Amino acid sequence: MLTFKNFNIADWFSFYRIAAAPVLLGLILLDVRLIFTWLLLISYLTDAIDGFLARRLNIASPRGSQLDSFGDQITLIIGLIGLFYFETEFIITHIILILIAFIPYVIQMILAYIKYGKATSFHTYLAKLSAVMQSIFILWSLFFYPNLTLFYVMIIIGILETVEEITLIFLYKDWASDVKGIYWALQDKRRMRNELSK
Repeated sequence: MLTFKNFNIADWFSFYRIAAAPVLLGLILLDVRLIFTWLLLISYLTDAIDGFLARRLNIASPRGSQLDSFGDQITLIIGLIGLFYFETEFIITHIILILIAFIPYVIQMILAYIKYGKATSFHTYLAKLSAVMQSIFILWSLFFYPNLTLFYVMIIIGILETVEEITLIFLYKDWASDVKGIYWALQDKRRMRNELSK
């Protein structure tokens, strides 16, 4: 049975991002761009902190990995909503390219729920790089202005990361967390056991 005692400090940073989401949404509705951006920055920083703590304190777990992924996803969605609200003209101008990157992500999520019944938590190197680029672009856009170079780099890395995630879904019969990438997946004993059990 889960109680508050079961959650570790890294989990609580993930909970913060989840709890902060409605507050951030409220700031968008109130049209408070600067406060929204600073609080969004704090949410992004907690993402870096919880991963560091989980590894440093050796408290990583499948549950924590799922919490982290959910916190990441909801923060990304709120960030995109904020970007659309505060930089509507830029989003509309580049909507085709954004959809080209976003549609494979939706397909990846659907595949994960069909196969595993929940979102993936592979946490690959590409996924981490993609998350960093997304946060940099969104924060730069909200603090200053949308930068096209950052935008294109974010889109390219995002597409590559999504293709890798889809590939990993086909490689792993069962849900798995903390897979560094395709190269590491091919040598993963968890996947090999599943192959041998067929």
